Amino acid sequence: MFLIDTNRQGQVVTDAVVNQSIDNYLVNDLKLPGHGLMMYVNRPAVIVGINQNVTAEVDFHYLAKHDVQLVRRTSGGGAVYHDERNLIFEHIVNGDPQDGSKFGDYTVFAEPVLKALRSMGVADLAISQKSNLVVKDRKFSGMTMFKNGEGYAAGGTIMYDLNVDAAHQALIPVSDRRHRGVASNRVPITNLRQYLAPEYQNLDIQDFKTALLCHIFEVDHLDEIETYHLSDHDWSVIDQRLAEKYATDAWNFGANPGFREYQRLTLPTGQLHVNFTRWHGELRAITLFGTVGTPEALHTIADDLVGQPTTATAIQAVLQQPAVVAVLGTEAVSQLTEILTEKA
Repeated sequence: MFLIDTNRQGQVVTDAVVNQSIDNYLVNDLKLPGHGLMMYVNRPAVIVGINQNVTAEVDFHYLAKHDVQLVRRTSGGGAVYHDERNLIFEHIVNGDPQDGSKFGDYTVFAEPVLKALRSMGVADLAISQKSNLVVKDRKFSGMTMFKNGEGYAAGGTIMYDLNVDAAHQALIPVSDRRHRGVASNRVPITNLRQYLAPEYQNLDIQDFKTALLCHIFEVDHLDEIETYHLSDHDWSVIDQRLAEKYATDAWNFGANPGFREYQRLTLPTGQLHVNFTRWHGELRAITLFGTVGTPEALHTIADDLVGQPTTATAIQAVLQQPAVVAVLGTEAVSQLTEILTEKA
């Protein structure tokens, strides 16, 4: 196993959109042979699975107020909250590294982390429900995988001192969900800091990362680890992939199951995201979400639009209702009509 350095020109990258896209580049484009490991830190962000509907997982008002990123990964799994006191680790495998790595088996990828944490003083560690890492039966890491050809990535979080209150506020409780898509399974979570040996309990997150990596690779210093450093060429391709897909609103906000089209509107009252499907002159499905109005109010408006003919007359008849204008504002009428109307 070797280390993959994700710093850019010696600078730490904490943009969650960028960090979340690196594994796709490593698996789909670079394809380094063997078994690599990367570890990074994100600024506050909610990361959702590829098959999840963000309207059922995320409080958009909280994200906007607290400048929290929304990022969609290309693997499955549930929605998780990251911040600067949380580590993300990812194993990148291409070909057969002949070390027991196998797609779908989380054990071989979890064990180096668990072994290192045990050596740092954490007891009662285990794997639960196939892909969760737990301490004293409380989850501190959720793992997920994705595959492309002979390459795949397997990774998860390591909650060192995550802001758990922020995580609860950024994510929608199970009882409030009502949309299609794969829902997250909320389970009790805990931070690792309190379980570590005293010398590891008050570290800066980068120092904790260094200490953990040294224990994983069983060395005294990072420079003793075989390391691949992302080059300027690597970063140019990553930037291209970000521009094409991973940094777009259409991917992070709009790639929700059950909808064919997506648009984002900036209105005087806030941001409005629109997912919809038109079929044979009818608006078959639509969801509205964002910081314009409450989720309940937007859900009601969307319900009124479903089944309407995709004509300006029919759509405006809904959007011009006083109760709808009170939520979306007058400027939304023309913009939404333009988006939802099917051109002859």
